[in-house]
Amino acid sequence: MQSNKVLALIKNEFVLEWRQKFALGGLLLYLVSMVFITYLAFDGVITVPAWNALFWLIMLFTAMNAILKGFVQEHGGLQLYYYTLVGAQEMIAAKIAYNAMLMVVLGFVAFLVFVVFMGNPLDMLFVYLANMVLGVIGFAAVLTLISAIASRAKNNFTLMAILGFPLILPMLLLLIRVSLACVHGAVPGDYLTDMVAIILLIIVTIVLSVILFPYIWKE
Repeated sequence: MQSNKVLALIKNEFVLEWRQKFALGGLLLYLVSMVFITYLAFDGVITVPAWNALFWLIMLFTAMNAILKGFVQEHGGLQLYYYTLVGAQEMIAAKIAYNAMLMVVLGFVAFLVFVVFMGNPLDMLFVYLANMVLGVIGFAAVLTLISAIASRAKNNFTLMAILGFPLILPMLLLLIRVSLACVHGAVPGDYLTDMVAIILLIIVTIVLSVILFPYIWKE
């Protein structure tokens, strides 16, 4: 895998995203609208577990909207062009890296908007934000692989839904559990094991993506 090609692909993703500002603007509008609707639904009064669960649900659906279209929206001619220029491992590495960076930015935006509307019940802000960063990187890794698989199927969106939730669910449950520990001011021993498990899930997902994507890329 050549790092210069990976960096070039990441730069290309940023350029394409900037040219389609309406897509990024739509994501931000979706994100803010979800938080505002949540605020109206609860009238600004919400329990801490509900605050935490809603934050992660909003992040999950934002990630699905942001990432799952990645490979699906690329037509066959563009994919063939990429195929002649770069290898499969470089392509999937660049996609995961770009989606991870995008989701980290969206994650901080979502957190700020959520705190503005719904308040901040956190006792351990730094740990919560670290867990949030791990979570959105995990979402990016899993959903990028699902998008690649679904792009080779005729019934894309149905397949994405079928594959997405079972793969995301274990990570989502761990993220919510670590987040609740941060809310209640738990000691490190209460959440470090779960955070290590999240990191291992991310590593396994990235390794599987690098191994499996070349077979998908050849189709």
